[in-house]
Amino acid sequence: MDAWSLPELEAARVAAGQLYHGFLRVPALSAGLYVLEAGAEDPQSPHAEDEVYHVISGRASISVAGADRPLQAGDTVYVAARVDHRFHSISERLVLLVVFAPAESA
Repeated sequence: MDAWSLPELEAARVAAGQLYHGFLRVPALSAGLYVLEAGAEDPQSPHAEDEVYHVISGRASISVAGADRPLQAGDTVYVAARVDHRFHSISERLVLLVVFAPAESA
C-alpha cells in the first residue's frame, strides 16, 4: 500500500523548496501537493494532461478559460488539458491536492 500524510507531503515540498511536490506517478495518473501563499502569483501554464484540483485549505479564486470562480476548503475543480487556468486573489494560504490524468509529463 502507498499512503501519505499531509504533514509528510508538506515537509517534502518545503525541503525541496518548490510550490509543487509530486508524490505519486503511475502511467494512468499522477498526484501532487501545490501550495500558494496568501497574495502569491500563480506561475503555472496550461498542462498537456487533464487535472483535478481539490482545495484542502485556504481561499482564492481560479480563472479557467476566462471564467472565474471563488474557491475554499472542500471545493474541487476540473481543468481540461491545454486549457489556460490560474489561481488568483489568494486571500488565505492555498493548499491543493492536484491529480493529473494521464500522469504528468516529466
